[in-house]
Amino acid sequence: MQERSNTFLETEKISRLMCRYAVPCIISLLVAALYNIVDQIFIANASYLGSYGNAANTVVFPLTVVALALAVMIGDGCCAFVSISLGAGQKERAHRSIGSAVVLCVLCSLALTAVYFAFSRQLLTAFGGQVNRQTYSCAKEYFTYITAGLPFYMFGQAMNPIIRSDGSPKFAMVSTLAGAAVNIVLDPLFIFGFRLGMMGAAVATVLGQMLTAGLAVWYLCHMRTVKLQRQSFALRPKLMAGYLPLGVCSFLSQISLVAAMAAINNMMTRYGARDPVFSQAPYAQIPMAVVGIVMKFFQIVISAAVGMAAGCIPIVGYNIGAGRRDRARALFGRLLAAEAILGALATMVVELFPRQLIAAFGAAGESSYYTAFAVKSFRIYLCMMVLACVNKATFIYLQSLGKALLSTLLSMVREVVFGVGFAVLLPVWWGLDGVLWSMPVSDLLTFVISAAVIAYTLKMLTRKERP
Repeated sequence: MQERSNTFLETEKISRLMCRYAVPCIISLLVAALYNIVDQIFIANASYLGSYGNAANTVVFPLTVVALALAVMIGDGCCAFVSISLGAGQKERAHRSIGSAVVLCVLCSLALTAVYFAFSRQLLTAFGGQVNRQTYSCAKEYFTYITAGLPFYMFGQAMNPIIRSDGSPKFAMVSTLAGAAVNIVLDPLFIFGFRLGMMGAAVATVLGQMLTAGLAVWYLCHMRTVKLQRQSFALRPKLMAGYLPLGVCSFLSQISLVAAMAAINNMMTRYGARDPVFSQAPYAQIPMAVVGIVMKFFQIVISAAVGMAAGCIPIVGYNIGAGRRDRARALFGRLLAAEAILGALATMVVELFPRQLIAAFGAAGESSYYTAFAVKSFRIYLCMMVLACVNKATFIYLQSLGKALLSTLLSMVREVVFGVGFAVLLPVWWGLDGVLWSMPVSDLLTFVISAAVIAYTLKMLTRKERP
């Protein structure tokens, strides 16, 4: 009966389906990305925080990504497992796996919170927090309150895909939007009105995350397809062995970014100390602050790129299952074209309007060195966004074809082998400029590999199914 109700995926226009499925996914990912970005914008525009606050935000950001990686491994894995279970009519296995995921998420979040508090100095130092005293002080303050809110953050992020698996993508999106709205409203109140500084930014974020988590709890009590019972909430090793592997790809995708960010932050600190300008104490935090801002803009663009591709997964899966490789091939072509257009438009913005972009992050109160380095960073670091978007779409499309291993390997090559490798090697010859060039060089070399994969995939989709 379910198959019959989804036949429109095989008949409706590809462009219409892409809009219908991709837009909600893009919105959800953009809203999730806005949490940290909004904090950084308000922090940067507070004269008493400025580039020190920006640098501190950049230091703490990778640590939140670690929490996100664990959350999406649990949530995405459980989402896929629940969908399979419901499709097979095994509702008992579905509700038990959801209950297990809830317990596992709570335990993991509490354990991670304890580890973060126990090793706060070492963690902040590992991600460049010791660039100078003011930056470390801001990072420590922000880190403390963000860490206290980790259980709420991880719970909301893990439950979001589980809610979608229950057939409520709109509720999942609205719960995320509600939390982000709280953050946007409270940030200026706490930072400018009450002058709570980094603590105010962090508390606003945590309160938004608490709302999202609270809405998730409410939904779990009112699920549409399965009904959770008291006996649902128990760690079940057999079920965990079933759903956690399905989330490993999502985990590796996020955790590889942490490795790349750690390398970039540390190279900025090391080679900034050798620069004639940024080796001076008043300017030491500028390279890290600027690159953090540039990465946040990139995060906005790549969130849209990922949302566009991820939204197409059910369309591709259904048509492949129905033997309509021609439609899957047509969608792939349109997806790549749309991603290239998105990347091209974003590249035009950073190349033509870098001063306007950096102004949103409080450049007016900074030195000329800050602005000059920011303009250069935008123009170099993000000059290959067209290829970055196409690469990301290729990785995700491979997942929709069931080629998760190949997708994961390509992602790891991009983020770890190239992303970390070039961030460490290029500065040896070109200093801070080498760190900036590590991003476009990585995207260019990854595209060489992706182009071969794209050609093979299109050829495979052109073949007729064997009778």
